[in-house]
This record gives sequence, structure tokens and C-alpha cells, in this order.
Amino acid sequence: MSIIKVTGLTYIYGQGTPYEKTAITDVSFAIEQPGLYALIGHTGSGKSTLIQHLNGLVRPTSGTVEVAGRDIWADPKKIRDVRFEVGLVFQYPEYQLFDETVEKDIAFGPKNIGLSEQEVADRVREAARIVGLPDELLQKSPFDLSGGEKRRAAIAGVLAMQPRVLVLDEPTAGLDPRGRDRLLATVKSYQKTSGSTVLLVSHSMEDVAKVAEHVLVMDHGRLVLFDTVRAVFAQAGRLGEMGLSVPQVTQIMTELRRRGAALPEDVLTVAEA
Repeated sequence: MSIIKVTGLTYIYGQGTPYEKTAITDVSFAIEQPGLYALIGHTGSGKSTLIQHLNGLVRPTSGTVEVAGRDIWADPKKIRDVRFEVGLVFQYPEYQLFDETVEKDIAFGPKNIGLSEQEVADRVREAARIVGLPDELLQKSPFDLSGGEKRRAAIAGVLAMQPRVLVLDEPTAGLDPRGRDRLLATVKSYQKTSGSTVLLVSHSMEDVAKVAEHVLVMDHGRLVLFDTVRAVFAQAGRLGEMGLSVPQVTQIMTELRRRGAALPEDVLTVAEA
């Protein structure tokens, strides 16, 4: 089942002004539920503009975005409901923390859905458990947490709304290797146990190789590739022309193969190597 279907999506910033610029041109794709997808592309390729369309933060200049078979802009008065179905976690989400305690911060979304106090409390505890935040941190100020804990608290606030689709924009940016691996493991486990769809936006090909099943590739506002992670990274030459790369371990294995080693062509992770 297609949980998100994008058809002929075009978006023009400043349309009709001297500053008019086309950010996305005729993008079409469908992603299924459940699934773990990645979105890659060089800076300025249209990734951020694209994901802001998926939960109605930006309205298309032309084309449609459907969530669970419904055009999200068919009734603009209901666009708020879409944001409970498609949860968007921006880059450096910890900068969006604002409440007195971690618990209240995580509870903000569920309260706005109109859930009962008990339902809100249950969702807060479950979201904190998923991201690995112990109970003793819930009564602390979010500003007293470590960098990694803040990141997890901010993500928990979106998970607490139990979206059918979770979009993560560069979720590992600024984290040390241990924090990055822990967060990626959390994302992968969450997707598997929840049966939801996750779309990971990343500049790290290593991160993409570790978690994604399918990859969308943007270039100059157009969707130029959409395939399995192995099929996409097998096109190293084409990715290089777009200013992208393949995982470093894949580059090493490719060079070893060029020098005569009998190695497979689709090694994507250190564990596989």
C-alpha cells in the first residue's frame, strides 16, 4: 500500500517576482508502508523543500501529495490533521525544545491531538522508552540534558504522536560516532516494531547504507533515481557526476576489486566487508 504518493510535484519560490526560483520540478514517486527509505542529494538539490510538502508545511505550485490515498490539499481546513500522520523532525531538533521538563516537551504533541491525560502519559513513557530516555530524565529540564539526550527527547516528541510516516532530516548531524550509531539503531528498530514508514534525509552515505531499504536521489530539483539501496550505490559513476559518493567501505572494496581481488560488487557496510 502506498502511504505517500507524490504526482507531478513542482514548487516555485517567489513565483511572479524577480526572485522567482524553481526548487522542485515534476517530481513523482510512491512510498509504501511499512518501509525504510532514504533521500539523498547534494546541497540545493531540493530535498528540504520536498519533505516540507509531505506534511503540508508547503503547498505545491502544481501537482499533488497524497497521504493514505487522500490529497492533503483537497480540503485546506484539514491540513493540520496531516501533520499528525506525517511527523517531520527537522535537522538539530533539540533547538526546538522549549518546555519546563522533558516530560512536558514530549507531551506537547499528544495534548494537541486532544488525547486524555492517561493517553498522553502512556504515549510519553512509550516514546521515551523507544528512544532510550530513562524515567529519571523526564522530570529534568530539557536544557540540562546532554547533546545526544536532547536529540532523543526532541525525536520522542514526534514519536509520541504515533505518526504513520516519520521523516527525519539529517538526524545524526553533529553527533559523535557512538551517538550516531545508537540513533540509527533506534530508528531501524522503531520502524520494524511499529510497522510504520521512515524517510531518512542524509548526506552520510554510510548512514543510508546501514538503515535504508530504498533510496530516492534528488538532483537540481528533479528525482533522478529511486531504487533499492544496493541498486543505487551500484551506480557510483552516476552518483559522482551529481556530487555524491558511495559509502567509503564500498569505495575501498571497489579499488581492491580493480586491483584483482575476488570481491563482490555490492558491499555497503563494514560488517559486510
